[in-house]
Amino acid sequence: MNSPLHDDDNDDERKGEVVTTTGMPALMDELIEEILLRIPASSLVRLRNSVCGSWRTLISSSQFAKDHLRRSMAVDPALTHPRIAYYSSSYSYPIIGIFSARSVFENPPREPTKVVAYEGRHCCSIIGSCNGLLCLHDDKLEDRAMLWNPCTGFTSQPLKIGGVFNYCGFGYDHVNDKYKLFGVVIKKSRESVTRIFTFGPKSKWRTIQDFPYRLHDPDNKASVVGRAGRFVSGTGTLNWLLHSGHDSFVAVLSLDLVKETYSQFSAPSRDSDDDHSVFPRLDILGDCLAVCCETKKTHWTLWLMKEYGVPQSWTKLAIIRNHPPLINSGLNDVLRPMYMLKSDVLLAKSPSGILILCNVKDGSTYVPNIDSSSDGMTKHPPLYRGSGSRIFHVYHESLVSPSHFGLPSCSSEMRLFKPNL
Repeated sequence: MNSPLHDDDNDDERKGEVVTTTGMPALMDELIEEILLRIPASSLVRLRNSVCGSWRTLISSSQFAKDHLRRSMAVDPALTHPRIAYYSSSYSYPIIGIFSARSVFENPPREPTKVVAYEGRHCCSIIGSCNGLLCLHDDKLEDRAMLWNPCTGFTSQPLKIGGVFNYCGFGYDHVNDKYKLFGVVIKKSRESVTRIFTFGPKSKWRTIQDFPYRLHDPDNKASVVGRAGRFVSGTGTLNWLLHSGHDSFVAVLSLDLVKETYSQFSAPSRDSDDDHSVFPRLDILGDCLAVCCETKKTHWTLWLMKEYGVPQSWTKLAIIRNHPPLINSGLNDVLRPMYMLKSDVLLAKSPSGILILCNVKDGSTYVPNIDSSSDGMTKHPPLYRGSGSRIFHVYHESLVSPSHFGLPSCSSEMRLFKPNL
C-alpha cells in the first residue's frame, strides 16, 4: 500500500518544475543586494574581507555605495551612524578625533563615549564633510587637501592648492554627481583668485566669479563670519553668514555648486533685546541651516530654516536658558548646535567650550561623559571639561570612496593613533 505522504509521480512533477524554472539566479542576486542594502555601512566594511568574491565586488562598487547612501538618507538613517570628528585649531596636532553621536545620547552617565583618534602624516584641519567624506586641509607645510572616508579608511591623493585659503568649502553637486572644493586662494604674489576643484580623474582648478566679499576689505558692506562655508545636503550649496556691526544686518551668502553662482537671502531677524556684541553663527542641524542668537544674556534662541532659501521658513526651534557655568565672558560666542536626537534633545557646544546635552522641552542641561584620553591632544582639557580650541564636524558613515569618482586612493594617509602610555 502506497503511503499518501510519498507520491513518485508528484515528485517527478516537482523536480521538473525546479529544472525548468528560469530567472532564479537573478532573483537571488536581487534579494542578496536588498539584504546587504539594509546593513549599516560600518558593518559592511567589516564584512567586506570575509565574504565571497561576488559579494565583495558588489559592496565595493560605486553604484552600491550610492544606493546604500540614498536608502539610508531617505528610508533608514540608522544605516549611516552619525559621527563627530574634530581637530585642534590652535595646536599642530596631526590628529583627527572621532566619536559616536548616538552613544553620547544613549550611553548611561557612568559609561563614557570613547574617542577613536587617527593620525595623519601632516597637521590637518577639516574643511567640511559630505556623504561620509571629510575634506582635510594641511596648511602648515604644503597647503594641500585630500578626501578621507573614516568608515572605509580610504583617502584620495593629496591635492596641491597653490596658496593659502581665505574662504573655502567642500560639497556635492547632486545634479552632475560631482564632489567640489571651493577656495578663495591667496597666492605667494598676494594675488587673490576664486577657484573650484572638481574631484575626478582629469580635474584641475578652475577660476570662477570672484567671491563677493574680501577679507579685511574696508569697502565691504558686511563681514563674512567664519572661513569655511556650510554645505546643505540636497541643495548643492555652500553657505556663509554675513554680519554688519553698524545696523545689525544679518544675511546668508550662498554659493550654488551646480551653477557656480552666488545669491543672498536674509537670516532670521534679530530681536531688539539680542546682544549685538555677540555674533550669531551659521551651523547645520538635520540638513537645515541653523542660527543661534543670545537674547538679554539670559537665553539662546535657536532658529532653523525649514525650506532652504526661503526666509519665511525660519522657525524658532528652541529657547535654551543661559546657565552661568556655560558662559565665557571673554569670548563673544554663542551656543553652537551640533546634532539633535529626534526633536527634544540637542547636543551643542556652549560658549565656555563645554559640550552639553539640552532638553529643549524642559530646559534641562547636562554634560555628557566623553572619554578623549586617547586623542593625544595633551594641551587641551579632557572633552568632559571643555573642548579647548577643538573644532567639530558632524558626518554620517557611508561606503563612498574617492576611487568611485576616478581618484587614486590609498589607506595609508590616516592611521589609528596610538598614544604613548
